[in-house]
Amino acid sequence: MRIETYVENLLQIYLEEKSLKNVKINLDKPKHKNFGDLSTNIALQLASHLKLNPRQIAEEIKNKIKFDKNIIEKIEIAGPGFINFYISNTSYYSSLIQILTEKEEFGKSNIGKNLKTQVEFISANPTGPLTIGHGRQAVLGDTIARLYEACGYDVTREYYFNNAGRQMRILGESVRLRYLELIGEKIEFPEDYYQGTYITDVARVIYEEVGDKFKNDTDITFFKDKAEESVFAEIKKTIARLKFKMDVFYNEKSLYDEGKINEVLELLKKKSLIIEKDGATWFQTSKLGKEQDRVIIKGTGEPTYRLPDIAYHREKFKRGFELIIDIFGADHIATYPDVILALKEMGYDTDKVKVLIHQFVTLMENGKKVKMSTRKANFVTLDELMDEVGEDVTRFFFLMRHMNSHLNFDMNLAKTQSEENPVYYVQYAHARICSIIKVGNEQGITLQKNPPVDLLKTEEETDLIKHLIELPEIIKDSALNNEPHRIIKYLIDTATLFHKFYTECRVIVDDKDLTQARLGLCEATKTVIANGCNLIGISAPQRM
Repeated sequence: MRIETYVENLLQIYLEEKSLKNVKINLDKPKHKNFGDLSTNIALQLASHLKLNPRQIAEEIKNKIKFDKNIIEKIEIAGPGFINFYISNTSYYSSLIQILTEKEEFGKSNIGKNLKTQVEFISANPTGPLTIGHGRQAVLGDTIARLYEACGYDVTREYYFNNAGRQMRILGESVRLRYLELIGEKIEFPEDYYQGTYITDVARVIYEEVGDKFKNDTDITFFKDKAEESVFAEIKKTIARLKFKMDVFYNEKSLYDEGKINEVLELLKKKSLIIEKDGATWFQTSKLGKEQDRVIIKGTGEPTYRLPDIAYHREKFKRGFELIIDIFGADHIATYPDVILALKEMGYDTDKVKVLIHQFVTLMENGKKVKMSTRKANFVTLDELMDEVGEDVTRFFFLMRHMNSHLNFDMNLAKTQSEENPVYYVQYAHARICSIIKVGNEQGITLQKNPPVDLLKTEEETDLIKHLIELPEIIKDSALNNEPHRIIKYLIDTATLFHKFYTECRVIVDDKDLTQARLGLCEATKTVIANGCNLIGISAPQRM
């Protein structure tokens, strides 16, 4: 059992004795070691319920709860009524052995109980290669999926796309015009058409296949289909470079073909939430607390983003997903609340839908912004970025900031092969441990099954142990709060504590038992770093 869970259970017993329900137990790690290993403000929370001074409540809790001395060394009261728990070294040593026993399974849990979960991300229409903007969402989505999988959820990664509409028509026409250029016609290429070299590449493939067969054909269907096929093939290759694959590619067109769009309109009409006005069809969100209604079908007959997305999310529920996680760019911030409103009105439990909005990425090189525009083709593709800095650095850097924060991707730092680069810093810690273990093996020293870890008593050793055993809690919190950047911070802190330990504590020494204990700590650190790297989709190299 996790130490946090053990302490929570002790406090829960007190709450039950007092017939207190729905009280959230908050456990924090004190900033100063003098205040123990875990602290709770529960006595302050209960003051108004029990009509007592918080310190009185804290003293009562301290005196009433019975704890195992092998787990908790002592409990103290501080300040206005904080309860501080001091965890015994025996408990820490036991947890360290647990890491050595569980290995790559350490940190995982089954709190999700195979809950059917969908994570939708990227969802870029197949009009061009993935850019660095898509890259941040791709890495966020896959990492969040990995975190939920580590917590026992049954996760489906899904990519939603639209291969119809104006964007795709322009794509098809762009390829057709480049095709005509290749067969010798002089073409004035419109500025608002897609101008990347990938357009010419698709046109060249068509020309090599059919020659000038479509010289006089103005129908863009063939060109559009060929472009879509080519673009998607490249998108899938790019995703594979990021070390994951999509489980489902869901085509928006199926919602129309299967009548799902009309079903949504009928359901909303029955709720008297649809009106025709100014030649358009409106969703009356003003009836649901919004300031104004929203157009869902334009006067041209073309739906806005909201309508198919409402239908798509309805299908997510009908497909049996019990947790739905949407990862969108900041450009969706104004539209998704209307989708949630419609779902709620149709009777779906919208608490099961978690919408995560991430901010955009600015690529910085030599202190200057690198400009991007998909159509003008002066953008940087995700593949080009990975070619420059590598897949590991790309993933790590995209996760370094909270998704709500704008991300400046520093190319100069990303290319740095030193401890200034946080990816290098973390991976070097893993490689250094592998080197230590190798040196030990060369001297005939191999790690015992149960090393005498109770010999680890220096501040550097105990600080590292206390940090390593936090991984399960870090994974759980990172998943349930949808904050993968916490894993980045945890890995950097792990590397820092290990480097400090390595500087102060020689691993292979004359004392054979102490050598075994420190090798055990090294092996546990190696395991934790590798498990953390796997969660964010980067490698844990043995040599650098």
